[in-house]
Amino acid sequence: MTPHHDTVRVPYEDLHALVTDLFTDRGVPPPRARTAASALCHGDLCGFDSHGVFNLRRLYLPLFDSGRVDPAAEPEVVTDLGACAVVDARRALGLWAAVEAMDSAVERAGRHGIGLVSVRGGTHFGCAGHHAARAAAHGMIGVVASNCGGQRIARPPHGALAMLGTNPLSVAAPALPEHPFVLDMSTTVVPTGKVRIAASSGETVPDGWLADDSGEAVTDPTAFDRGAAHLRWLGGTPDNGVHKGFGLGLVVEVLSALLPGAGLGPAPAALLGDGGPHGRDDDIGYFVLAIAPDSLRPAGEFAADAQTAFAALVDCPSAAPGEEVRYPGWWESERAQERLQFGVPIREHVHRELLDLGLRSPAPVGER
Repeated sequence: MTPHHDTVRVPYEDLHALVTDLFTDRGVPPPRARTAASALCHGDLCGFDSHGVFNLRRLYLPLFDSGRVDPAAEPEVVTDLGACAVVDARRALGLWAAVEAMDSAVERAGRHGIGLVSVRGGTHFGCAGHHAARAAAHGMIGVVASNCGGQRIARPPHGALAMLGTNPLSVAAPALPEHPFVLDMSTTVVPTGKVRIAASSGETVPDGWLADDSGEAVTDPTAFDRGAAHLRWLGGTPDNGVHKGFGLGLVVEVLSALLPGAGLGPAPAALLGDGGPHGRDDDIGYFVLAIAPDSLRPAGEFAADAQTAFAALVDCPSAAPGEEVRYPGWWESERAQERLQFGVPIREHVHRELLDLGLRSPAPVGER
């Protein structure tokens, strides 16, 4: 993707306040609105702008306006076995509902060594890594996965119909100080948000993100929403392991949708599609797991071993001059620290939208 675009630096506090106010104005209780704002702004803070405030006008506010999110929803615990539970989110805003699910999983893991909260009836929850990292902050391992409910975006290998969503997966764990390990990935090559943010900025995308019906690479991101291109799975082609990305997408479907009884991507309704994305991301399922290593090993040993392992990784010599060896989550932590201090870079056209929505302080133009 074209790397240079004009941006405006916005203080994180102003960004967070805007999102909090917008959610509160739509009926979300203030504490949960603040929690949801932190989850959404995490995308911009860490460099996942496709999952940040770019989605306010395109995704979250329309969910409220259409009634697909219940701002006053109170999730219901359907089954509680102590170490594990099934929760019906009841159309709660996923940005805070997933946080509360992970916090419950962490509390359960503190008592039992492991805590699983399986959620149905959810809505879009933003960055999976934000929720998984809450476990790492408690010295635990966090695993979060989500399907896309009844929304179908990607085709199976050799398939002519979209059957699954992008089905994100995240694993987080303590690593080096201030730099937790956080893997946050879609099981397609990229999530749809990256394609759409490129389209909104007039950029092209790399070979390998999109393909047409014949399997040829497409670099025009607008082709996706026109139905002229579809997302590839991780691996891209049969020769390069597309079955692995597709298989991971199915793993997410099993864990996050089949387990709690949430909406399914591969369902009879999927067979009524026309080859492009179809269906709605209602009744999303979450798989939220926390593991407490200090319950399984002598206290402190896991953290010490994790520091040893990740320190060895960052000490690995680089074969590419100017490119350091780092692990997932490292650069996100670096970006977050820098942006908390100097402001969050927001693309200019997104910044104009935020001003229309009530952003309090138009910041000066920053990096170019």
